[in-house]
Amino acid sequence: MEPSVILDVMMLRVTLLLMAVTAARARMNVLFLVSDDMRPELSIFKGKDFPSPVHPPMHSPNLDALARRSLLLKRAHVQQAVCSPSRSSLLTGRRPDTTHVYDLQAYWRVVGGNFTTIPQYFKENGYRTIGSGKIFHPGHASNYNDPISWTDPYFEAGGPANDFVYTEHVSWMNVPMDLLKNNSLQDTQNADFAIKMIREAAPQARSGERPFFIAQGFHKPHLPFVAPQRFFDMYPESSISLPANPYAPDKMPEIAWSNYNMTELGRYVDIAKLNASGDINSTLPNDVILSLRRAYYSALSYTDFELGRVVKELEKQGLANNTIISFWGDHGWQLGEHGEWCKHTDFEIATHAPMMVHVPGLTENGIMTEELTEFVDLFPTLVEAAGLPALDLCPENSTNVLLCTEGNSLIPLITNPASPNWKKAVFSQYPRNESNGDQMGYSMTTDHYRYTEWVKFNPQPLYRPDWTKVFGVELYDHYQDPEENKNLAYDSAYSALVAQLSKQLHAGWRAARPK
Repeated sequence: MEPSVILDVMMLRVTLLLMAVTAARARMNVLFLVSDDMRPELSIFKGKDFPSPVHPPMHSPNLDALARRSLLLKRAHVQQAVCSPSRSSLLTGRRPDTTHVYDLQAYWRVVGGNFTTIPQYFKENGYRTIGSGKIFHPGHASNYNDPISWTDPYFEAGGPANDFVYTEHVSWMNVPMDLLKNNSLQDTQNADFAIKMIREAAPQARSGERPFFIAQGFHKPHLPFVAPQRFFDMYPESSISLPANPYAPDKMPEIAWSNYNMTELGRYVDIAKLNASGDINSTLPNDVILSLRRAYYSALSYTDFELGRVVKELEKQGLANNTIISFWGDHGWQLGEHGEWCKHTDFEIATHAPMMVHVPGLTENGIMTEELTEFVDLFPTLVEAAGLPALDLCPENSTNVLLCTEGNSLIPLITNPASPNWKKAVFSQYPRNESNGDQMGYSMTTDHYRYTEWVKFNPQPLYRPDWTKVFGVELYDHYQDPEENKNLAYDSAYSALVAQLSKQLHAGWRAARPK
């Protein structure tokens, strides 16, 4: 590392230390914002980091405004592209092979270890921790929103917020404005609660008596794509286009495919009646694709609106200068690209998700980084930004270690967003169960390539891959093929590169950490 870079990082960390000392009587608050199934289809991402080259003008003014005063991680990747594994990983700072959460049922405290979560750690350091909406995956996967993480009873809107629009069980719904006069959608009710809690916690936060950690999780743009009429009006039907690549990648191994008709999308009555196979290189009717894409964009803009209300309340209470704000979406989403739908894959479009962190006094002018980052990096980042005791790196076996991290603090990227000393690869994975066996697709993204091996997986008690039993390999050149339409892994011209990347993948995330 260059001496000037070392000095910059040291000075930044001295600044943070001084901020922590001066804030000892009034530590910075945290507003922790989450969205479900939101890919980085925000105006601020427009360009090579956008998930699709074909899209209408996006309406995301509030997230764009937050990004312009944040550290914007333009190439952030989740550890597994489905709700509970991704959230369990981020919230504990550990990867799926440590949490042992690969599905929507397992609870990390049961199958992995009694790992401390982000809100729990802030609670243990004197914060009032308040949660609403979808932060953890609900139900058994979190013992019903992980009660130990919160000082206050957890809030989740229900009843009319769901029932008055979901009775038809269709994949999307444009809700007439007059229907909302006496009813509120679920995310509106959860945002109302977050606003109420900001007002309630503000006096103690302003006086320095007790800082807060308020988490608000939005359910949209998750299926069903439900949003008020006004947000559909932002996307006229004439502005919506079909995906540019409605076909599977050339030479893609079959194990890489997720049959959307057998998982999420096919469970909605309007989709089920189409009798779509969900097979490789099959697709939905064009009018259905266009309607789904329009409804997704509308639900995204609705989420942006509700998030904006929460952030504005923070500003109204005079807490903007003393509150860290983080935002992330739990994974990407496929809107017909490759003929795929939902998440459940190892493609870039499924693992690439939005993430940003606003730190008062450090990111006011906005910082964008193209460095590769991971969702496990957020836990140590918030800890360092708030001036709390730093997290140690997890040992190889951290089952009995309550508090540690398998990520890296993002704070150095504030000083140098193009750091030569940052990690050069990030890692994701996705399980399969083909032919009554257990497999895992392990993916590695570098600046140039995305490389995946689908291998035999040894479940409990080992939770480890068997690299010698390979079911498929993928290699995509992101410089020439950012949409991942051509798998080069079986091209003999790339055999040396495949061998090199395979060795790097097997070495894993520890070998890729910053020196």
